[in-house]
Amino acid sequence: MRLHVGCAMWTHARWPGRFVPEQLPPGERLRSYATLCDAVEGNTTFYATPTRSTVESWARQTAPGFRFVVKLPKAVTHERRLTGTEEDLRSFLDAIEPLGPRCHALWVQLPGSFGPGDLGVLAAFLRRLPRSYRFAVEVRHRAFFEEERSERLLERVLAAVDAEWVPFDTTAFFRERPTSDAERDAWAKKPRVPRRTRALTAHPIVRYLGRDAEAATVEGWRPWVDTVTDWLREGRSPTFFLHTPDNADAPGLARAFHDAVRARLPALAPLPEPEPITPMTLF
Repeated sequence: MRLHVGCAMWTHARWPGRFVPEQLPPGERLRSYATLCDAVEGNTTFYATPTRSTVESWARQTAPGFRFVVKLPKAVTHERRLTGTEEDLRSFLDAIEPLGPRCHALWVQLPGSFGPGDLGVLAAFLRRLPRSYRFAVEVRHRAFFEEERSERLLERVLAAVDAEWVPFDTTAFFRERPTSDAERDAWAKKPRVPRRTRALTAHPIVRYLGRDAEAATVEGWRPWVDTVTDWLREGRSPTFFLHTPDNADAPGLARAFHDAVRARLPALAPLPEPEPITPMTLF
């Protein structure tokens, strides 16, 4: 029984000295992060396909059981909207191939304008993806959350290829007005859709956005502790990604979420032991 938890990135300006050692070289940062969390969102691949050598470095720094949920490039999902993408997709899949079993899922994040009328395009695209990968789809069009027919049609498309629906739960974040610059920035950018807790596959993936205040973040994730506990009891293997607007405390919060679930399920496999953080010395 295993719950994977992680963050939106593996390096952050406010983590050294708190969660990871100071002055780590770039080639060691993912390795250090992997002693805190056992999953990470592959958001950087949305903006540019990495070189194969870069991905080989990612693989060297992580154990085979580490989970990358790798976002497809925006040229595929947002610019070409899943059509005429063969060359871009081929280059992307070749680049990430060194991850091997660490590539937990290909993450198809779709723009808010991608609605029920586009489901035929999504179905055709998913059928073309190689079956050696799992697929996870994130939609942001409100019709999929508010119209039962649209929800069921999307679920049917995903079920045909055993793909998961990735919820991005921002309900706790939008409960109160922003109080910091980071929260104000997220307020303008993050999607406002209802919370969805229905898993379609044995490997559900959750993205949760809390607040910069720890207490509000913890209060907001309480329904997910219940849901994730139920999934584990059903024999599912979930992945939970913890976001806050500034992400300054994200690794610690991700581990705290894992602790909250493990308090319900003591048989749950523990997270890795964090790498010791030794203070800097003059000699």
